[in-house]
Amino acid sequence: MRIGLDAMGGDFAPLEAVKGAVAARQEMPDVIPVLFGQKDRILACMQELGYPEGTLEIVHAEEIIEMGEHATKAIAHKKNSSINVAYRYLAEQQIEAFIGAGNTGAMLVGSIFSVKAIEGVQRPTIASLLPKMSGGFGLLLDVGANADCKPEVLNQFAILGSLYAQQVYGIDNPKVALLSIGEEKEKGNLLHQATYPLLESNDRINFVGNVEGRDIFNDVADVIVCDGSTGNIILKVCEGIYTNLCKLGIQHPYLDRFDFNQYGGTAILGVNEPVIIGHGISKSETFTSMFRLAKDVVNSKLIDKIKQSF
Repeated sequence: MRIGLDAMGGDFAPLEAVKGAVAARQEMPDVIPVLFGQKDRILACMQELGYPEGTLEIVHAEEIIEMGEHATKAIAHKKNSSINVAYRYLAEQQIEAFIGAGNTGAMLVGSIFSVKAIEGVQRPTIASLLPKMSGGFGLLLDVGANADCKPEVLNQFAILGSLYAQQVYGIDNPKVALLSIGEEKEKGNLLHQATYPLLESNDRINFVGNVEGRDIFNDVADVIVCDGSTGNIILKVCEGIYTNLCKLGIQHPYLDRFDFNQYGGTAILGVNEPVIIGHGISKSETFTSMFRLAKDVVNSKLIDKIKQSF
């Protein structure tokens, strides 16, 4: 299985990306990492780490899309960037999946421009894992790809999230809920009120009604749907609380489950090929986890399931 990696993406690239790719190669012999980026810098990192030149496959890409660049403009103008070159390989099926921890917007826009959205999907989305007190996981989506959403889009997110939970995380008949300010169906803003009946009548999901913010880490629901603005705020609040508790020296096995490094990233749901987005501050462990997730997404046939559903 050939999995592409944007070796220039992330705050600690390419060194941490190279380390993570080598670790993935050692852990998963059936995975062949293909690194996209400036070959001389990648080779310098390999030499520094003591890895022979042939340890990893490298595809030279001269340009880099920086974290602060405008995503659409960068994708349009930097044709030889590591992200664009990797997406060409993915579209031509020279790699089976693509992972990156660089500019999130560029990763998302690039996927739509290159491998395209699955027919019928209005807007691709990204999800975040929610560690449950009971030991399992839930999913929250969208968490930043779509700040403003229409009811029909949230209805599709529910389907995409349900399939992701089933196929990749093994959650049988996942319970789907709408994040709102009250459990009653009449509660919430106009978006919530218009979305509720769509979810209620959707026979492709197991809809259980509204949930409030206090419910996101319990077993009331497995998939929680919201607009990207709300989801991203929740995600960043959780990151902030986790960081502060760690600084205070507080330790607990449940708190450890909020460390994103062990999960790597999340799939872009709704595009025609497997694409995994990671955190900008990813270290080697995170990149290895991203390879692990990409492998699971490919083996689960998630993309085929989504195509069939839509």
